[in-house]
Amino acid sequence: MKRSGPQGKNTVPKRGTPDFQLLILTLLLVGFGLVMVFSSSSSIAVIDKDFNFDSMYFVKKQLIFAIAGVFCMFIAMNIPFSKYKKLFIPAFIIVMIILLMMPFIGSVRNGSRSWLIIGPFSIQPTEFAKITIILYLSALIAKKGERFRDLRTGYIPVMMIVGFVAGLIMLQPDYGSCFILVATSFLIIFAGGANLKHILGSLALLLLGASLVLGTQALLNGLHSSGSTEAGTSDYKAGRIQAYLNPWEDEKGTSWNLLQSLAAIGHGKITGTGFGQSIQKLHYLPNAYNDFIFSVIGEEFGFIGTSIFLLLYIYFIWRGLLVSLRCRDTFGTLVGVGIMGLIAIQAFVNIGGVTRTIPITGVTLPFISYGGSSLLVMMASMGIVLSISRSSAVPHKQEVTKSVVIRQEEAGRRDRRFGRYETR
Repeated sequence: MKRSGPQGKNTVPKRGTPDFQLLILTLLLVGFGLVMVFSSSSSIAVIDKDFNFDSMYFVKKQLIFAIAGVFCMFIAMNIPFSKYKKLFIPAFIIVMIILLMMPFIGSVRNGSRSWLIIGPFSIQPTEFAKITIILYLSALIAKKGERFRDLRTGYIPVMMIVGFVAGLIMLQPDYGSCFILVATSFLIIFAGGANLKHILGSLALLLLGASLVLGTQALLNGLHSSGSTEAGTSDYKAGRIQAYLNPWEDEKGTSWNLLQSLAAIGHGKITGTGFGQSIQKLHYLPNAYNDFIFSVIGEEFGFIGTSIFLLLYIYFIWRGLLVSLRCRDTFGTLVGVGIMGLIAIQAFVNIGGVTRTIPITGVTLPFISYGGSSLLVMMASMGIVLSISRSSAVPHKQEVTKSVVIRQEEAGRRDRRFGRYETR
């Protein structure tokens, strides 16, 4: 333990070292993701002219974003997390302006106009919206303090912001990202100490509103269409629900993706087929390197390998939550809980969809699936969590050091008062 200086100043460093376990786990997940992107995409890319007949086509692009992500992670890790309080307002404004323009200028993929094409790369602004809303809500709740529990001045303004952002994403439409953002927001609001009655009331209104909007949209599209199954249409989205409820009713239509995913996981059995030996990725399972990469993991590594992967993933999330809860700053705790909650919720939505636990929504598996925007944002977010981890133990050490100095000074004053001096 370092002692105080000549004038009693504390010489303990203001910031500690980042959580080593969390850093290593992040890099391990990214590395495993690169390996699985290669395994799931190489057989498709090598025979396709659009991919230059290059088996490494997807891996090269993912590697570029991985390197950029590591760079962003280390920068974010070395910025005190309290500094992000000053960045959330400009970041929120910029991201919201982009989201407002997306329905008019974005490129359509899988029925969602949520992509911006910049040269050879495509960027999904909704990924940046997720981390922005986490920073915004955390700073707002931390600033309000006890006033946040008040319905009119605390809770409703926060929920209006969440509803506004969710509405912009719904316009694209991107229901999967909208659900993840709303669920993460509710987690932050709950961790921030909101009244449980307010939360339950908001959930009820949210479910009612979503049901009315989706029901009206389905009715209008049903009146003006003839059962189109094109991605993005109401019938296509209803087909995903139908495939979840009864996947064997339309095996070669709306249920094809889900059935191929289940076939891949079932083919893996206990020990798996071996790395690179997946059959379903050979033009049977669409987007095997993206939305359905967990199915390829299940087929190639089997139940044992998948269980080890999931345990590692769960420990990674638990470690991040533990680091966040140790932080003595409300803003830091809420940001850390929000980021780790985002990762956990998105992983559940992805894995739940491909295993028929919930309907398929088409979102990436964090750190594993192919997708530059998702990987970049997730790694930068982990840099913020690692920055939070650097301050978790430091205040306690400073507090202990100061108490030692205070006790020494009090002992000296007491000795002088009673005329007791040390003999040298």
